[in-house]
Amino acid sequence: MTARELDAAGITEPRLRDAYTHCRRLNARHGRTYFLATRLLPPERRPAVHALYGFARHADDIVDVCDGDLRRLADTGTQRRAAALDRLAGDLALGLAGGTGAAPVTLALADTSRRYGIDHGHFADFLGSMRSDLTVTEYADFAALRAYMHGSAAVIGLQMLPVLGTVASQEEAAPYAAELGVAFQLTNFLRDVGEDLDRGRIYVPQDLLAAHGVDRDLLRRCRDTGRSDRRVVAALRAFEDLTRAAYDRAAPGIPLLDPVTRPCIRTAFVLYRGILDAVAADGWAVLHRRAVVSRRRRALTAADGLLRVTAARLAARRRPPGSPGNAAPPPARAKESL
Repeated sequence: MTARELDAAGITEPRLRDAYTHCRRLNARHGRTYFLATRLLPPERRPAVHALYGFARHADDIVDVCDGDLRRLADTGTQRRAAALDRLAGDLALGLAGGTGAAPVTLALADTSRRYGIDHGHFADFLGSMRSDLTVTEYADFAALRAYMHGSAAVIGLQMLPVLGTVASQEEAAPYAAELGVAFQLTNFLRDVGEDLDRGRIYVPQDLLAAHGVDRDLLRRCRDTGRSDRRVVAALRAFEDLTRAAYDRAAPGIPLLDPVTRPCIRTAFVLYRGILDAVAADGWAVLHRRAVVSRRRRALTAADGLLRVTAARLAARRRPPGSPGNAAPPPARAKESL
């Protein structure tokens, strides 16, 4: 299946194929919900999404030092991790400049950027937020958190937009794509409150916690004892409300996407928002365990997405070229630099 995707995308150079395959493995291993939705994209667009995910995941692993080849950094200090991010940024710059010495994740990302004309500034903004994770451990209010999420989440949606394609201008679709990236990350923050606390970070804004009588010590105590506290539950419910509002703001952007890519994003939208339902059903016990969407719901949502993909592709074949219902085709394939 990987070879079919790479062939469909016109990726023929062996080292590039290996780089994209590496990114695909990262997506399959770490981004189960995201990977499932990606399977609904046209095959020729999947490698680009894997490249975007693979680079983001690699940078995140440097910061969090949670698994994989980066485990050796687990006991190192902030300066070592910052140096690792600097090396990643340098490697990306090399790849974007057409250099052949780039590592797999940066090699695939640079190639995707050339093929789809992705703004390099999005990558710089992303790495800036990753660097802030090395020293910033909490956020005073939602405005401060949103400033961080511009680089860590909103730009991910903006990177995806040229790959997905639109029936409107990209300028019109961009705010919705950015907001969906924010909604996905807010969902991750809620789901991972306990794990992030173990890393010393709290992404739920401090003013929201304080409004419900919650501070770091109370969160730590609940995490360590396994006990719940009504004040913590109230704060987490308020954070859930903020997250649902982000989904509501992002939803109008889905119809602006290319019809053949809408089912992918709609599936991701439904599954990620479903994590909020799972958190609520589990009593907002995110300090003690990770809430997951049931396999049955995942399967039903994926099946619905597959039906929508089939219908969209059939409709696209019936429409004459250039008709209003047809999105512009993806950008022309870039000449491979290796």
